[in-house]
Amino acid sequence: MSEVQYNSSIGEYMTLFLNERRSLGHKALDVKFTLLTIDHYLESIKYRKSYIDKDTYLAWLETQQQYKSATRYQHISIFRRLLKYMCSLGVECYVPIQPRQHNKNFTPYIFSKEEIERIFIAADSLQIVSHHSNSIMIAVPAILRTLYSTGMRISEALAIKNKDIDFVKHIIVLHETKNGSQRIAPINDSLEMVLKQYVSYRNQIPVSNLDSPDSFFFVSSLGKNMARNTVRNYFQRIITTAGIAYKGGHEGPRLHDLRHTACVHSLINQVRQGRDIYCSLPILSVFMGHKKVSDTEHYLRLTADMYPDIVKLDMSVTANISSVLREAINKNGHENI
Repeated sequence: MSEVQYNSSIGEYMTLFLNERRSLGHKALDVKFTLLTIDHYLESIKYRKSYIDKDTYLAWLETQQQYKSATRYQHISIFRRLLKYMCSLGVECYVPIQPRQHNKNFTPYIFSKEEIERIFIAADSLQIVSHHSNSIMIAVPAILRTLYSTGMRISEALAIKNKDIDFVKHIIVLHETKNGSQRIAPINDSLEMVLKQYVSYRNQIPVSNLDSPDSFFFVSSLGKNMARNTVRNYFQRIITTAGIAYKGGHEGPRLHDLRHTACVHSLINQVRQGRDIYCSLPILSVFMGHKKVSDTEHYLRLTADMYPDIVKLDMSVTANISSVLREAINKNGHENI
C-alpha cells in the first residue's frame, strides 16, 4: 500500500489516526485519501493552527457541496472521527454533530441482458476521437466484462496486479477491497478468454515490465495505471453509443451499476437453476464481498421489483419465496433481465 505524506498543521494527527485505524485491522483506504483531501485544503488556505475550530470546519464544509450526497457523507464522517480522535489526545477541536446518513433506499439502475450485450458491443467498437497518447481504450472492453462477470468494484479492478490473476486456478485475488479484507473473484471461461486476449495486446505496448508480477494488470497505452474517473467517462460514452439514456449525476446509469446488475443477474440465475433463494444469499454475499448477508438482501427487493407477480417481499419470511420468484421468472421469460 503506497504511503501518503500529510503536510498540514494537523498532519501528524492524521497519520496517527490512520495508523490507529490500520491497527484495528482496517486497510482504511477511504480514510487515507479523504484525509489527504482535507490536508490539501488546509495547506491551500495556509492554515497554521494545531487544532480545528468551528469557522475552519464550516469553511471546509462549503467545499463539499460539489460532491454527491454519499461521498459528502463519507468525507464529513471521516473528518468528524479525526476531530474526535484529536480531542481524545487532549487537542481541543470543534466536533460537528453526526451528519444525516445518505439515502440508503436509492435504487440503482439494473441493466437487462440485452443492454449488457449492447454495452459490450459498443465498448468493442470504441474509436479514438482525438489524439491522446495516454489512452485507456485498449483496456476498457476487458474492464467492463470483468466488472459484470465478477461483481467487483472499479477501484478493486484497477488495483489488480499481474500476480493477482491465476489462470490455472481460474481466480483473481483482490487485496484492495472496500472492506479491507482479501477476496477471491472467479474467472469463468468467457472472461478468461477476454482477459487473455487483452494481455496479448497489452504486452505489445513498448513499455518494459508490463508483465512483471507487481505491475498493474489494467494499464493505459503508456503502461500506466488508470484513474476511476477516466473509466467512468468512457462508460458514459459507451452507454450513449449503446442507446441507453444517460440521465446524468447520481441517476446514472453509473459504472457502479454494473456491480448491482451482476448481483441481481446472479441471484436470478441461482433461482432459475432451482436453488433456494435464501440458501443462495450467503454464497452471493461472499461473491460480492459484503460484510453481512443483510447487505445482500437488498438485491432481493431489486429482483422482486423486476417482476410484477411478486407484490410483497418480506425479508423476515422465507417460506415459498423461491417458488414464487421462480414462477415469476418462468412466466415473464428471459428477455426482461
